[in-house]
Amino acid sequence: MKIVVLSSLAYSLTNFRGDLLRAMKANGHEVVAVAPDHDEKVERELAESGIAFRTVPMSRAGMNPFADLWLMLQYFFLFLRERPELVLAYTQKPIVYGGLVSRLLGIPRFFPLMSGLGHVFSPDSGVRPLIRSAVARLYRLAVRRAQTIFVFNSDDRRDMLDLGIIGPDQNVLQVPGSGVDLQRFPKVEPPHGRMHFLLVARLLRNKGILEFLEASSVVKRSCDRCEFTVLGHIDGENPAGFTKDEIAGFARDYPVEFVPGTDDVRPFLADSSVFVLPSTYREGLPRTILEALSTGRAVITTDMPGCRDAIDDGSNGFLVKPGNADDLARAMMKFVAEPNLVFDMATRSRTRAERTYDVEIVNRMLLYEMDLLRLSGGPTKPRPTDKPAENLAPRPAFAEKRKVG
Repeated sequence: MKIVVLSSLAYSLTNFRGDLLRAMKANGHEVVAVAPDHDEKVERELAESGIAFRTVPMSRAGMNPFADLWLMLQYFFLFLRERPELVLAYTQKPIVYGGLVSRLLGIPRFFPLMSGLGHVFSPDSGVRPLIRSAVARLYRLAVRRAQTIFVFNSDDRRDMLDLGIIGPDQNVLQVPGSGVDLQRFPKVEPPHGRMHFLLVARLLRNKGILEFLEASSVVKRSCDRCEFTVLGHIDGENPAGFTKDEIAGFARDYPVEFVPGTDDVRPFLADSSVFVLPSTYREGLPRTILEALSTGRAVITTDMPGCRDAIDDGSNGFLVKPGNADDLARAMMKFVAEPNLVFDMATRSRTRAERTYDVEIVNRMLLYEMDLLRLSGGPTKPRPTDKPAENLAPRPAFAEKRKVG
């Protein structure tokens, strides 16, 4: 079967979906990966796995209707050339315009991978209701004929129903995010004798950067030995992004080290005590949290869709109020007051990663649902998850797969 995978960033194809693309290829399918940007490293890695790469220009965060119409036309011509039998799309614009073109051309199988509803539907986005309504309508048209809509968290189906994006009859399956490679992110003992709080994210306002800065100042006054690091790329295309000058000012004014983004976060996770992601963004299920769990790190994150799914409050981390620096500081101070929490929660985080978020479990679920899995002995059931989705409806041959709706 020929499969086209649509993305909004080349880097994500190998960093977030690489295992899935290789699994498709290993099951005998022809895979074409699509992104708007050229990335030599990504293209080389895909080629080494026998996966074709195509570019289709896209303004990821722009809202120019003429640019989006051009994107839709580019997808149209791409599909005419490639003749895919199945299209898998993730992130907003690939889902919307890839879905619309799939319907126009009568491509029989379209699967949107909803890794969160995105910035438009976040409470602090500042997007006008009219635009939000228009995006919801486009989503509805794009996914109406989807065989299955994959979601990463237990909130998205209910929210999509409320927004009118889907109807109650549509097939929605919750999977445990994009998964994490447990071998690539082995458990590493947290450092002893020091307290290091690490935030890994794009440098956006809605990732909680400002709250982390304020909370770090509060904690530093009580714990001079504490360390604070923000690791991430500046995203100049995103309206919520910070400028280089703003980041330089933060580094001067707050007790926080800013480190440019990297392709390998493992050394930084290994050097940390606690992972922090105070996001106010409508996340799907942040890959950074899964990597922290696999490494064996306690996590502080917000009680927001996506972020909260991987955390049992008080067991492998703490949930804090979104946009509240004081609440974040209180959670950070709990580790200062009780350093043993770092090590107790580390074990529980790794166990949760092994039971629920192993990338092999996730990929088997996706491939099985898309009827792409070729196993001589029949499908292997993924292990049960420890936070089930609402309204489970298991299927006979895959009884532990989480089905929403």
